[in-house]
Amino acid sequence: MSSDTIVVADEGAHVRLIRLARPHARNALSRPLLRDLAAALAEAQRDETVRAVVITGDDVAFCAGADIKEMDDGGIPMWGQKDRMTAWKTIETFSKPLIAAVNGYALGGGCELAMLCDIVFLGANAKLGFPEVRIAAFPGDGGTQRAPRLIGKTRSMWMMMTGEQIDAETAVSWGFGVEVLPVERTLPRALETAARIAEMSPIAVAMIKQEVLMSFEKPLDESLSLERKLLLWQSEDHDEGIAAFKQKRKPVYKGR
Repeated sequence: MSSDTIVVADEGAHVRLIRLARPHARNALSRPLLRDLAAALAEAQRDETVRAVVITGDDVAFCAGADIKEMDDGGIPMWGQKDRMTAWKTIETFSKPLIAAVNGYALGGGCELAMLCDIVFLGANAKLGFPEVRIAAFPGDGGTQRAPRLIGKTRSMWMMMTGEQIDAETAVSWGFGVEVLPVERTLPRALETAARIAEMSPIAVAMIKQEVLMSFEKPLDESLSLERKLLLWQSEDHDEGIAAFKQKRKPVYKGR
Protein backbone atom coordinates (compact mmCIF):
# COMPACT_ATOMS: atom_id res chain seq x y z
CA MET A 1 0.00 0.00 0.00
CA SER A 2 1.10 3.56 -0.73
CA SER A 3 -0.59 6.83 0.17
CA ASP A 4 -0.12 10.58 0.23
CA THR A 5 2.34 10.21 3.12
CA ILE A 6 4.32 7.05 2.41
CA VAL A 7 5.50 5.02 -0.57
CA VAL A 8 5.70 1.25 -0.18
CA ALA A 9 7.59 -1.05 -2.54
CA ASP A 10 8.97 -4.58 -2.49
CA GLU A 11 12.72 -4.85 -3.03
CA GLY A 12 13.28 -8.44 -4.05
CA ALA A 13 11.35 -11.45 -2.81
CA HIS A 14 11.35 -10.81 0.94
CA VAL A 15 12.25 -7.16 1.62
CA ARG A 16 9.76 -4.32 1.85
CA LEU A 17 10.74 -0.66 1.66
CA ILE A 18 8.65 2.06 3.31
CA ARG A 19 9.62 5.59 2.34
CA LEU A 20 8.26 8.56 4.29
CA ALA A 21 6.99 10.95 1.63
CA ARG A 22 6.23 14.41 3.00
CA PRO A 23 9.29 16.24 1.64
CA HIS A 24 7.58 19.64 1.90
CA ALA A 25 7.45 19.11 5.68
CA ARG A 26 10.76 17.26 6.05
CA ASN A 27 8.72 14.08 6.55
CA ALA A 28 7.23 15.34 9.81
CA LEU A 29 5.10 12.79 11.63
CA SER A 30 1.60 14.02 10.98
CA ARG A 31 -1.26 11.92 12.28
CA PRO A 32 -2.05 10.62 8.75
CA LEU A 33 1.59 9.65 8.22
CA LEU A 34 1.76 7.78 11.53
CA ARG A 35 -1.50 5.97 10.77
CA ASP A 36 -0.29 5.04 7.27
CA LEU A 37 3.08 3.85 8.59
CA ALA A 38 1.39 1.70 11.22
CA ALA A 39 -0.98 0.26 8.62
CA ALA A 40 1.92 -0.55 6.27
CA LEU A 41 3.76 -2.33 9.07
CA ALA A 42 0.61 -4.25 10.05
CA GLU A 43 0.29 -5.38 6.43
CA ALA A 44 3.98 -6.40 6.35
CA GLN A 45 3.42 -8.31 9.59
CA ARG A 46 0.58 -10.30 8.00
CA ASP A 47 2.41 -10.93 4.72
CA GLU A 48 4.40 -14.14 5.12
CA THR A 49 6.58 -13.30 2.11
CA VAL A 50 7.97 -10.23 3.92
CA ARG A 51 10.94 -11.08 6.13
CA ALA A 52 12.49 -7.64 6.69
CA VAL A 53 11.39 -4.01 6.37
CA VAL A 54 13.48 -0.91 5.65
CA ILE A 55 12.24 2.56 6.58
CA THR A 56 13.76 5.67 5.04
CA GLY A 57 12.99 9.29 4.17
CA ASP A 58 14.90 11.35 1.62
CA ASP A 59 18.37 12.89 1.41
CA VAL A 60 17.31 16.01 3.34
CA ALA A 61 15.39 14.41 6.18
CA PHE A 62 14.61 10.97 7.53
CA CYS A 63 11.98 12.63 9.70
CA ALA A 64 12.09 16.05 11.32
CA GLY A 65 9.76 15.06 14.17
CA ALA A 66 6.16 15.77 15.01
CA ASP A 67 4.13 18.09 12.82
CA ILE A 68 4.04 21.25 14.93
CA LYS A 69 1.05 22.52 12.95
CA GLU A 70 -1.03 19.76 14.56
CA MET A 71 -0.23 20.89 18.10
CA ASP A 72 -3.24 22.36 19.83
CA ASP A 73 -2.93 25.10 22.41
CA GLY A 74 -5.19 23.20 24.78
CA GLY A 75 -6.71 19.80 25.50
CA ILE A 76 -4.85 16.50 25.26
CA PRO A 77 -1.21 16.85 24.15
CA MET A 78 -0.62 15.37 20.71
CA TRP A 79 1.46 12.46 22.02
CA GLY A 80 -1.50 11.46 24.22
CA GLN A 81 -3.99 11.21 21.34
CA LYS A 82 -5.39 7.71 20.96
CA ASP A 83 -4.64 7.23 17.27
CA ARG A 84 -1.02 8.35 17.71
CA MET A 85 -0.52 6.06 20.70
CA THR A 86 -2.06 3.14 18.79
CA ALA A 87 0.22 3.79 15.80
CA TRP A 88 3.35 3.96 17.96
CA LYS A 89 2.36 0.70 19.68
CA THR A 90 2.02 -1.00 16.27
CA ILE A 91 5.53 0.17 15.34
CA GLU A 92 6.94 -0.85 18.70
CA THR A 93 5.49 -4.38 18.58
CA PHE A 94 6.42 -5.13 14.94
CA SER A 95 8.09 -8.52 15.26
CA LYS A 96 10.05 -8.68 12.00
CA PRO A 97 13.45 -7.00 11.44
CA LEU A 98 13.06 -3.24 11.06
CA ILE A 99 16.00 -1.35 9.54
CA ALA A 100 16.36 2.42 9.25
CA ALA A 101 18.28 4.25 6.51
CA VAL A 102 18.72 7.74 7.96
CA ASN A 103 19.89 10.71 5.90
CA GLY A 104 19.56 14.30 7.01
CA TYR A 105 17.44 15.25 10.00
CA ALA A 106 16.15 12.70 12.51
CA LEU A 107 14.73 14.97 15.18
CA GLY A 108 12.23 14.49 17.99
CA GLY A 109 9.75 11.85 16.86
CA GLY A 110 12.04 11.06 13.94
CA CYS A 111 14.81 10.16 16.34
CA GLU A 112 12.31 8.17 18.40
CA LEU A 113 11.23 6.30 15.26
CA ALA A 114 14.85 5.45 14.44
CA MET A 115 15.35 4.15 17.99
CA LEU A 116 12.46 1.72 17.48
CA CYS A 117 14.29 0.20 14.51
CA ASP A 118 16.52 -2.82 15.12
CA ILE A 119 19.43 -1.68 12.92
CA VAL A 120 20.18 1.92 11.94
CA PHE A 121 22.48 3.11 9.14
CA LEU A 122 23.37 6.79 9.09
CA GLY A 123 24.28 8.96 6.14
CA ALA A 124 27.20 11.33 6.60
CA ASN A 125 24.78 14.27 6.68
CA ALA A 126 22.60 12.83 9.44
CA LYS A 127 21.69 15.07 12.37
CA LEU A 128 19.98 13.58 15.43
CA GLY A 129 18.38 15.47 18.26
CA PHE A 130 15.49 16.13 20.62
CA PRO A 131 14.55 19.80 20.08
CA GLU A 132 11.24 19.64 21.98
CA VAL A 133 12.53 21.65 24.95
CA ARG A 134 12.74 24.72 22.68
CA ILE A 135 8.94 24.85 22.54
CA ALA A 136 8.55 23.97 26.23
CA ALA A 137 7.85 20.30 25.51
CA PHE A 138 9.71 16.98 25.83
CA PRO A 139 10.17 13.77 23.78
CA GLY A 140 6.74 12.30 24.45
CA ASP A 141 6.77 9.31 22.10
CA GLY A 142 9.14 7.21 24.17
CA GLY A 143 12.37 9.17 23.83
CA THR A 144 12.78 9.93 27.54
CA GLN A 145 12.71 6.19 28.28
CA ARG A 146 14.47 4.65 25.29
CA ALA A 147 17.35 7.11 24.84
CA PRO A 148 18.83 6.58 28.36
CA ARG A 149 18.73 2.83 27.82
CA LEU A 150 20.52 3.27 24.51
CA ILE A 151 23.06 6.04 25.12
CA GLY A 152 23.03 6.55 28.89
CA LYS A 153 21.58 9.11 31.31
CA THR A 154 23.96 12.06 30.98
CA ARG A 155 24.05 12.08 27.18
CA SER A 156 20.26 11.84 27.08
CA MET A 157 19.88 14.65 29.61
CA TRP A 158 22.25 16.87 27.62
CA MET A 159 20.46 16.25 24.32
CA MET A 160 16.97 16.74 25.74
CA MET A 161 17.67 19.68 28.06
CA THR A 162 19.66 21.70 25.51
CA GLY A 163 17.95 20.64 22.28
CA GLU A 164 21.39 20.30 20.69
CA GLN A 165 21.88 18.03 17.68
CA ILE A 166 24.65 15.46 17.16
CA ASP A 167 26.25 14.44 13.88
CA ALA A 168 26.41 10.97 12.38
CA GLU A 169 29.88 10.10 13.69
CA THR A 170 28.89 11.04 17.23
CA ALA A 171 25.61 9.17 16.91
CA VAL A 172 27.37 5.95 15.91
CA SER A 173 29.96 6.30 18.68
CA TRP A 174 27.12 6.72 21.19
CA GLY A 175 25.20 3.69 19.94
CA PHE A 176 22.43 5.26 17.87
CA GLY A 177 23.60 3.56 14.68
CA VAL A 178 25.81 0.86 13.19
CA GLU A 179 27.71 2.67 10.46
CA VAL A 180 28.21 6.07 8.79
CA LEU A 181 27.95 6.01 5.01
CA PRO A 182 27.98 8.41 2.07
CA VAL A 183 24.43 9.69 1.59
CA GLU A 184 23.97 7.79 -1.66
CA ARG A 185 24.99 4.52 0.02
CA THR A 186 22.77 4.66 3.10
CA LEU A 187 19.64 3.13 1.58
CA PRO A 188 21.47 0.53 -0.56
CA ARG A 189 23.39 -0.60 2.54
CA ALA A 190 20.17 -0.96 4.50
CA LEU A 191 18.54 -2.93 1.67
CA GLU A 192 21.59 -5.18 1.34
CA THR A 193 21.46 -5.90 5.05
CA ALA A 194 17.73 -6.59 4.91
CA ALA A 195 18.25 -9.02 2.02
CA ARG A 196 21.01 -10.78 3.95
CA ILE A 197 18.76 -11.16 7.00
CA ALA A 198 15.89 -12.35 4.79
CA GLU A 199 18.02 -15.32 3.76
CA MET A 200 18.04 -16.55 7.36
CA SER A 201 15.32 -18.52 9.09
CA PRO A 202 12.52 -16.05 9.89
CA ILE A 203 11.78 -18.06 13.02
CA ALA A 204 15.35 -17.71 14.28
CA VAL A 205 15.46 -14.00 13.39
CA ALA A 206 12.18 -13.34 15.19
CA MET A 207 13.48 -15.19 18.23
CA ILE A 208 16.67 -13.12 18.23
CA LYS A 209 14.66 -9.89 18.14
CA GLN A 210 12.38 -11.07 20.92
CA GLU A 211 15.29 -12.15 23.11
CA VAL A 212 17.34 -8.97 22.65
CA LEU A 213 14.36 -6.71 23.35
CA MET A 214 13.59 -8.79 26.42
CA SER A 215 16.91 -7.64 27.91
CA PHE A 216 15.46 -4.11 28.20
CA GLU A 217 12.32 -5.29 29.97
CA LYS A 218 13.17 -8.12 32.38
CA PRO A 219 15.78 -8.86 35.06
CA LEU A 220 18.78 -10.83 33.78
CA ASP A 221 18.00 -14.02 35.68
CA GLU A 222 14.43 -14.09 34.37
CA SER A 223 15.37 -13.38 30.76
CA LEU A 224 18.12 -16.02 30.81
CA SER A 225 15.65 -18.56 32.15
CA LEU A 226 13.20 -17.81 29.34
CA GLU A 227 16.04 -17.97 26.82
CA ARG A 228 16.94 -21.49 27.96
CA LYS A 229 13.33 -22.58 27.55
CA LEU A 230 13.21 -21.19 24.03
CA LEU A 231 16.42 -23.01 23.15
CA LEU A 232 14.61 -26.30 23.77
CA TRP A 233 12.23 -25.52 20.92
CA GLN A 234 12.92 -27.03 17.52
CA SER A 235 11.72 -26.20 14.01
CA GLU A 236 11.95 -27.45 10.45
CA ASP A 237 14.22 -24.49 9.74
CA HIS A 238 16.59 -25.66 12.47
CA ASP A 239 16.71 -29.14 10.95
CA GLU A 240 17.29 -27.60 7.50
CA GLY A 241 20.13 -25.46 8.83
CA ILE A 242 21.90 -28.45 10.34
CA ALA A 243 21.36 -30.58 7.22
CA ALA A 244 22.65 -27.84 4.90
CA PHE A 245 25.75 -27.36 7.05
CA LYS A 246 26.53 -31.09 6.93
CA GLN A 247 25.88 -31.25 3.19
CA LYS A 248 27.90 -28.08 2.51
CA ARG A 249 25.08 -26.31 0.73
CA LYS A 250 23.09 -23.11 1.18
CA PRO A 251 20.04 -23.63 3.42
CA VAL A 252 16.54 -22.91 2.17
CA TYR A 253 14.45 -21.61 5.05
CA LYS A 254 10.64 -21.70 4.90
CA GLY A 255 9.73 -20.20 8.26
CA ARG A 256 8.43 -23.48 9.69
